[in-house]
Amino acid sequence: MKVENLDQGKFDPAKVSKFLVHDSPYFRIINFNFRAGQELPVHNHDVEGQLSIQVVEGEGWFLGEGGSATDARAGDILICDIAEPHGVRAKTDMRIIVTIAPPL
Repeated sequence: MKVENLDQGKFDPAKVSKFLVHDSPYFRIINFNFRAGQELPVHNHDVEGQLSIQVVEGEGWFLGEGGSATDARAGDILICDIAEPHGVRAKTDMRIIVTIAPPL
């Protein structure tokens, strides 16, 4: 059993900060911390698999293809295929957990 504490991930005023929580042949978990206004631009990966983006704290938007934006706040989770365009923009300081399966 492995227990991780998300307080390892710090907020950086210059860029989105991230740290690898878990990595295995089955899935990867990454903690991203955004200051208000920072974003992970819309992108996709040309592979099979799925991902989830869970908001742990803060508020922002899940970003999608064509500039679509869906409100995202603590407790919300986005689930999609890795090939589907996805991104995040923070309205307030925001902490998210991204799970990718299988890992890239």
